[in-house]
Amino acid sequence: MTFIDFTKMNGLGNDFVILDYEEYKKAEIAPDKLALKLCDRNFGIGADGLIIVNPETTNSDISWIFYNSDGTVAQMCGNGMRCFARYVYDKKYVNKKRFSVSTKAGIIIPEIISDNEVKVNMGKPVLEPERIPCNSDFNLNIPYQIENNTFYLNAISMGNPHCIIFVEKESKKLALEYGSKMETDTLFPEKTNVEFVEILSRNEVIINVWERGCGITLACGTGACATTVAGIMNGYLDNTVTAKLPGGNLQIEWQGSPKNTEECVYMTGRADYSFVGKFYLNNS
Repeated sequence: MTFIDFTKMNGLGNDFVILDYEEYKKAEIAPDKLALKLCDRNFGIGADGLIIVNPETTNSDISWIFYNSDGTVAQMCGNGMRCFARYVYDKKYVNKKRFSVSTKAGIIIPEIISDNEVKVNMGKPVLEPERIPCNSDFNLNIPYQIENNTFYLNAISMGNPHCIIFVEKESKKLALEYGSKMETDTLFPEKTNVEFVEILSRNEVIINVWERGCGITLACGTGACATTVAGIMNGYLDNTVTAKLPGGNLQIEWQGSPKNTEECVYMTGRADYSFVGKFYLNNS
């Protein structure tokens, strides 16, 4: 019998199974299949994603391997990064509060602020359609027709693609109704995360998210960052925003503007332990 030790963490309810590299190697199955097993909410531990700690890296303090619950690779995950940062700091894989993490989206810099709060330099937003990627000549206010409704999509990448739609009301209902269709639309060749957003003020928004590879989630850090950038680029929001998600709030800062898009986005929020345990891995 093979038992693997795991830690379950969450960032505003967006939950993750975290494995040390030795536990991952012990499993002796491909990481995509391991993600499917562990993240299954009926037969596994249950999570939105699988994070594997990889201490061996040449261009950063530490690295991670990240898979969505459906077994697909995720380039970045803001809530996952906060959980990962707290985990590797508490386990003493790193010996400083501000450190670098190698991801498929590039180098990300988290900083431990307190026992349960982490601030992350999420890097610069990507606005060029071909790099997002998005099959459009422009990335803001793309007209989109679906079931006799017209929405205006804002495509932005924070290392992973996002589709932000500003609406007046019913953001949760719209995410449930249209999220899956927009995620897989040919407009987004690598699929996309979808955010329906209600603006409460120039410093506060409500976000409901359909996450690529997961479905409806309680929070999405990169989505909150992309939403803030889209709001500023459209002139709707100021540079500091409270993003209100079903699982809680994130503080997002972007000092950029339509004339200066080279600033980094900063995200601050909670990272909490849920439980630890052993999982019996039946490879049949």
